[in-house]
Amino acid sequence: MTEPVIEAANVSKSFGSGPAWVQALKDINLTLNGGELTVLMGPSGSGKTTLLSILGCMLAPTVGTVRVCGTSTSGARPEELAKIRRQHIGFVFQSYHLFSTLTVAENVRLALDVRGERGLKAMAKTEEILASVGLTSKIASFPRQLSGGEQQRVAIARAIVAEPSAILADEPTAALDAANGQATMAILSAIAKERGRAVLVVTHDPRLFGFADRIVHIEDGSLTREQSTDLRSN
Repeated sequence: MTEPVIEAANVSKSFGSGPAWVQALKDINLTLNGGELTVLMGPSGSGKTTLLSILGCMLAPTVGTVRVCGTSTSGARPEELAKIRRQHIGFVFQSYHLFSTLTVAENVRLALDVRGERGLKAMAKTEEILASVGLTSKIASFPRQLSGGEQQRVAIARAIVAEPSAILADEPTAALDAANGQATMAILSAIAKERGRAVLVVTHDPRLFGFADRIVHIEDGSLTREQSTDLRSN
């Protein structure tokens, strides 16, 4: 039985005021479970990234509550939200967000450094996680020396090295060709299945459906329907 990792209850989000007021999310209810890869599917402007930002404690909802590993984020101060992110959430982005002047190992170790993990133990964890994504031979390379697929694998390694409870990936395959996109999704799927993490992948690409345990559709800020594994071929 899977356990809830992130829960959003009756979440709405609006921006601006007066004539500039926009409601980005409307009464969202969504649970991300450990051991599952959930795909959030929707067109541009549907609210996908806003929802990911709220689930990842980077934005606060205007209405509703978010719970991360049982802890409510309601009323949390910015430093408290940052602590929740550090402890429980790893992020993967479309544009990798690697530091060009740091090696592969140094980029990954940053995620441990901000948590106070340093020294030989941190290096050992870094080497282990890079081996798990097939990058042992690239450990001393710089981002400019890597392909797009390799850079994304570094970003995934950085996201998971501190063993977060959830991985939130925003269009992680958009900048990759088909083969590297499939390889990236295979790694994310393995993180969910083998490590028991909750993984959310935001995308507009239906070719990724085969990796999902659940497919959640969003349009105009509302969740419109959900498909389970049994419905992926429909």
